[in-house]
Amino acid sequence: MQPRTDDRLICDLTDAATGGFAVAVALDVGVFRVLESGPCTAEELCAALGLGARQAEALLILCVAAGLLQCDGGVYALTAVAEDYLVETSPTYAGSLFELWSGGDPPISYDRLRAAVTVEAQWTHGKRTWIDAHRGDAARAAAFTRMMHGHSMAPALAWPRKVDLGGSRHLLDVGGGSGAHSIGALLHWPRLSATVLDLPSVCIAAEHYIAQYGMTRRITTRPADMWTDAWPEADIHFYADIFHNWTPEECRSLARQSLERLPANGRIIVHEMLYDDDKRGPFTVAASSLAMLAWCGGQQFSGRELSALLRECGFSDIAVVPTFGYWSVVTGTKR
Repeated sequence: MQPRTDDRLICDLTDAATGGFAVAVALDVGVFRVLESGPCTAEELCAALGLGARQAEALLILCVAAGLLQCDGGVYALTAVAEDYLVETSPTYAGSLFELWSGGDPPISYDRLRAAVTVEAQWTHGKRTWIDAHRGDAARAAAFTRMMHGHSMAPALAWPRKVDLGGSRHLLDVGGGSGAHSIGALLHWPRLSATVLDLPSVCIAAEHYIAQYGMTRRITTRPADMWTDAWPEADIHFYADIFHNWTPEECRSLARQSLERLPANGRIIVHEMLYDDDKRGPFTVAASSLAMLAWCGGQQFSGRELSALLRECGFSDIAVVPTFGYWSVVTGTKR
């Protein structure tokens, strides 16, 4: 009996992890760093990287197939995607995401994912352990902040163009990490100021990125635990990649805190990769949701779900605004 379809999807899925690891290897051995200086032949790349011809060919072909390199007449060059995200001098460098895979304790593995979907895990304990590790280990906090900065900077430059912040004065970036989203907002809205609220070790790392953009007079840091400590006054509460770390009830608790602390006409903005409202995709968001489940018991939401959550907590004028790639913001106003 012949199958009704070909097996390309199955092959794509089984080889997807290999492709991701291969890009991490290409970064590690310096493929994108060498090509940043200009196009090269395979022979020139082999000489620069110390690779054999067969090994280099396999790696370069994969990068071409992935859309990260282009090859014309045997000469390899970076594509725009690689220039934007895999060259370390780019302001939107995201190679640190791949660096997670090369460490001794990658955030996702088969065993960790299987345990996440089959075992009744103590997520609160797990999250607290993760938070305490960053609180007590400055180097670990700095490495995580660097990774999240690479994850955040490109969408951080996009969403402020889609949301009118002209009437706002001060943005509180709750769990703001490197301050990427505060930086993006203030680059586009020059009358706005911001505070990054995060753990003390993360705030130390954030000050480096804030200074890089010349924002030290407009962006301050507030070392704090968002669950237990006081928040500074602001008329925008911004959450980027925060809700997906927590359960729906914990997200409601954060939204209620914002409603209580915001002034009249203050706004909440939730920045996430969203499921389609029917929750049939996109595949990447579904995969991210499982990753968050395995890592900290979190999940991705649809725009419909986050809208309902904010409305239930007392916000009005709810809007879902697609902003960049898989990213969207969900906004609400305190009336």
